[in-house]
Amino acid sequence: MKKSLFASLMILFASACKEKPEEIPMYTLYVGTYTRGASEGIYTYTFDAAKGKLSDQKLVAKLPNPSYLSVSKDKQHLYAVQETTDFDSLGGGITAFKINDGELEFQKSLGTQGDNPCHVSLSDKGFLAVSNHGGGSVAIFKLNGDGLFEEGEPQIIDHKVLDTVKRAHAHMAQFIGNELFVADFGLDAIKRYRLEDKLFVPGEQATIGLDDKAGPRHFTFGSHGKILYVINETGSTIVAFEKDPQGNYQEIQAVKTIDDNYQGGNACADIHLSPDGKFLYGSNRGENTIVIFSVDAGSGKLQLVGRESVQGNWPRNFTIDPTGKYLLVANERSDNITIFERDVQTGTLTYLNETQLPAPVCLVFED
Repeated sequence: MKKSLFASLMILFASACKEKPEEIPMYTLYVGTYTRGASEGIYTYTFDAAKGKLSDQKLVAKLPNPSYLSVSKDKQHLYAVQETTDFDSLGGGITAFKINDGELEFQKSLGTQGDNPCHVSLSDKGFLAVSNHGGGSVAIFKLNGDGLFEEGEPQIIDHKVLDTVKRAHAHMAQFIGNELFVADFGLDAIKRYRLEDKLFVPGEQATIGLDDKAGPRHFTFGSHGKILYVINETGSTIVAFEKDPQGNYQEIQAVKTIDDNYQGGNACADIHLSPDGKFLYGSNRGENTIVIFSVDAGSGKLQLVGRESVQGNWPRNFTIDPTGKYLLVANERSDNITIFERDVQTGTLTYLNETQLPAPVCLVFED
């Protein structure tokens, strides 16, 4: 009798477990846009990672040209550039928001002391860096423990004084430990700075040079900082650098991002590694593709896997969702966000669906 009762209870328990609905992973996606048309600022979507779909579009902040966004590691704050020349007399602006259940609560806006800021990044040591593309400079702000701007002027790193022939265009700055790396599109170089007495000063390898008119735009690090991958806007190439024993980055490979048979104009934009570091992706504006490379686990060198149409026009930033199973692309000129399923074994992409939004340019997940 006891055995029979136990067996019945086990059957009931197993049945209850089967009937329990599977939890659907949902994530908040923030989208930065250009507001020269129908768009009004920053939007959010709910991303269903079970179906690979976006829903529940909301305008969460009216802001001029919030073309690049960054979410703090604790998910409490979002920072957005104002890519303009008239925030104040010196150029564009940067705005801090508090995140409350997916809604954005305005905190403060400050000038970046340079035209057309196009990128913002955060350090784990309380710094925020804004790249002023038109201004040819980087503005570094100090943040307090609450994620707000500290009082006082930002540190300005002016690239215009570094070259009397080329015109500086800082396009991306990224903190790595106590260092700051800056891609300067106009100077055809990655500039390196180190933190010293609360200021960033030129590092021992102050310049990582690229070919003339390569136009470095964005970059990413692989193998825990050992490999640096740079995507070049005008050169339509990705260049890999390896860190030597002295801490300097030396070029080890350069690969084309566009097909040999493509005859039109092209301008590369964004670059990302897959979460496992096995694949590298880059966006081609003009060819309108995502190029896919596999990454050699030992050397960090790249091998072409293929290219996938973005199903739109002028792909700017793209992102891989928190599960690593999907890749989402912001197509600025076709006013759509396209979603692809990512094969984690081969790195290839399969188009799933799209969502319409005017002039999307930056995609950032909260989680």
